[in-house]
Amino acid sequence: MSGRHYRYYDMLMAGFVAVLLCSNLIGPAKVCAIDLPFAIPFTGERLVFGSGNMFFPISYIFGDILTEVYGFARARKVIWAGFGAMIFATIMSQVVLKLPPATEEPFNAVLQPALEVVFGGTWRIVVASIVAFWIGDFVNAYVLARMKVWTAGRWLWTRTIGSTILGQGVDSMVFYPIAFYGIWATDSLMTVLLFNFLFKISVEVVMTPLTYVVVNHLKRAENEDFYDARTDFTPFSLKD
Repeated sequence: MSGRHYRYYDMLMAGFVAVLLCSNLIGPAKVCAIDLPFAIPFTGERLVFGSGNMFFPISYIFGDILTEVYGFARARKVIWAGFGAMIFATIMSQVVLKLPPATEEPFNAVLQPALEVVFGGTWRIVVASIVAFWIGDFVNAYVLARMKVWTAGRWLWTRTIGSTILGQGVDSMVFYPIAFYGIWATDSLMTVLLFNFLFKISVEVVMTPLTYVVVNHLKRAENEDFYDARTDFTPFSLKD
């Protein structure tokens, strides 16, 4: 591949990392509940969900756009950037929590417990988030890149939705058992897993028209529409 410069690639990488950190650091701290005027499968008339679900599906949309326009190898670099950012944020949050608070500051008596609640997730949840993200995003990028070649670039919606189904499916099947198996009842775990999987896919479907607009604009602006016909799909590389 050439070492050419792209106008929007770095901005998309920054957006991907920002959304990823929001979904893993801000979102999981709050469980939301919305009363519905009708019943829906798995949750009834009360929709209960982690606020992180508002952010995380957007990272898959970023991943779809990056792979569709710039190809798997450049999307791979972005995934590794997100992985590194998650590791760094996790380590630094633990460092901040472990540092002794100044007792002469009265506000620390309130702040320290709050920080521990928000950022003091168990090791299982931390490991589950990092591992599930890494595997799920690479599955998403690989499937989309392969489908683009198979479909000769037609029917963008089939590969954005299809790759998200597989990527989010793998992500959910990795995250929930690692984080909560043996803590939650098995029936509850499977219900939450399935609901959140369907919710994330729904976000992808709803956002598909916007994905078309962004992808078409980027392809024209960057003069790029990469096909991974001869790409080395190993995840363990940072080569363009």
